Amino acid sequence: MTDSVNGGAQPLWPDSAAGPLVRLYALTRGRAKPASQIFDLISLVTAQTLPEHEPGLSPEQAALLQLCRRGPQSVAELAAGCDLPLGVARVILSDLLEFGHIHVRRPLAPNSLLDENIFQEVINGLRAL
Repeated sequence: MTDSVNGGAQPLWPDSAAGPLVRLYALTRGRAKPASQIFDLISLVTAQTLPEHEPGLSPEQAALLQLCRRGPQSVAELAAGCDLPLGVARVILSDLLEFGHIHVRRPLAPNSLLDENIFQEVINGLRAL
């Protein structure tokens, strides 16, 4: 797209506030899937290192690591907090995990939460009301 007012010499950005754009695959070096681990949306991620002590981190890696310093964050919260698509955040988090910068705690499987004794206690409590 060129600027017709200036004789077509100046290229225009579709959105001048956007500036130069970086394609998402450039952030993940062309990878679409995490290398080592599948990250569930509600997996909790905590930082093991500080971003300022790791000069080789990309800006996206440093931003995710900085968010993890606040305490355990879900994968979904981290992606939203860095304004990254979930797939891109998962690939970057996989890299951080591979180098030992983060710790991931997966959610418990739903079948491990079901216990007949708990249901019986709830029923007994409701009957007592």
